Amino acid sequence: MLDIFITSRVRRKIVVVFAKYPDFKTHVRALSKLIKEDPGNIQRELQRLERGGFLLMTQKGNTKIYQMNKQFPLLKELQSMVIKSQQMSKSKVNRTDKTIG
Repeated sequence: MLDIFITSRVRRKIVVVFAKYPDFKTHVRALSKLIKEDPGNIQRELQRLERGGFLLMTQKGNTKIYQMNKQFPLLKELQSMVIKSQQMSKSKVNRTDKTIG
């Protein structure tokens, strides 16, 4: 369902992770392993999300650490969309299982 509003697959995965876990902090390589996407694509999307104000970045040595900006104006709405989208996906799977079985 989120794919209608967020067309980039990688950006969508990143938004879901940070929306579900607002205290999550990570660097590119760890996020790459978590969501199973190319680090280069992740870096590009993290930079876009930072420029848009959704994420905050802090530098620790040579490593950039990203976390959600809890002051982001659309945070609650975005979190609600993520949760509802996942609930809709689960209900679709449950309906499919019932019709097959």
